[in-house]
Amino acid sequence: MPTLTIDKLTHVYPSGVKALDAVSLVIPQGLYGLLGPNGAGKSTLMRTVATLQAPTSGSVRFDDIDVLADPQALRRKLGYLPQDFGVYPRVSALEMLDHMATLKGLANQKARRATVEHLLHQSNLWTVRHKALSGFSGGMRQRFGIAQALIGDPSLIIVDEPTAGLDPEERLRFLNLLAEIGEHVVVILSTHIVDDVSDLCPRMAIIVNGRIVREGEPAALIASLKGRIWTKAIGREEVEACRAKHEVISTRLFAGRTVVHVLSDEDPGEGFVPEEGGVEDVYFSTLSAARRAA
Repeated sequence: MPTLTIDKLTHVYPSGVKALDAVSLVIPQGLYGLLGPNGAGKSTLMRTVATLQAPTSGSVRFDDIDVLADPQALRRKLGYLPQDFGVYPRVSALEMLDHMATLKGLANQKARRATVEHLLHQSNLWTVRHKALSGFSGGMRQRFGIAQALIGDPSLIIVDEPTAGLDPEERLRFLNLLAEIGEHVVVILSTHIVDDVSDLCPRMAIIVNGRIVREGEPAALIASLKGRIWTKAIGREEVEACRAKHEVISTRLFAGRTVVHVLSDEDPGEGFVPEEGGVEDVYFSTLSAARRAA
């Protein structure tokens, strides 16, 4: 089974900003979620693994490939969907995918045509294959992006913030496509959207300020919070007082009230009730702890 091994990866920009701080991860076959807020270092890590920038120190291996020493060998096995990718807007999906397949080395016209048609069907874009990319919705563009990333049967696929801005239907369609792909290869899903990870990934890591602060199976991470999450609906005017007395890890509006989640080893009283918790509570409690430690 293919495995990506990242060891003590550090990246310091010329400005002195440390975007990655000794990141170490072992990522097996399947879908792996990298969760973190904007600016946490997710995209820097993804670009480094994708050989688009060299780190200050550390190592990356994919099976027997030393990625930093032989980036070209990794690129032959890599499919990459960056956060923003450009296309020729007036070109159709069929033409653009065919062009990209040519650039990836599929010289045989018959084989290339079969590959392109398969990817258009797989990404549910066959019926719009002759439509100009400029007319694609956000979700259609992302599905086209994953189609181009799959050219050449890659064994490592990186997708960076793929569902940001998608409507619920398109998001679900895209996640189903990722789930299908992730059965046989290593897929890294880098995102700040908690539901993407909780819906898809059997393993995950949380990155904050360039450091991996939590890693494991979502179910085990949720279990580690058992009996420690408490919830209560309060008025908006009560939120600041609640923050002053308790460790509030998240708030959300529901039916005109503010639902607060509090982290506490003991019953906080005051009408709080225990909450089973989920990946969102793991994420926000981790962010809260990281901010306190900073």
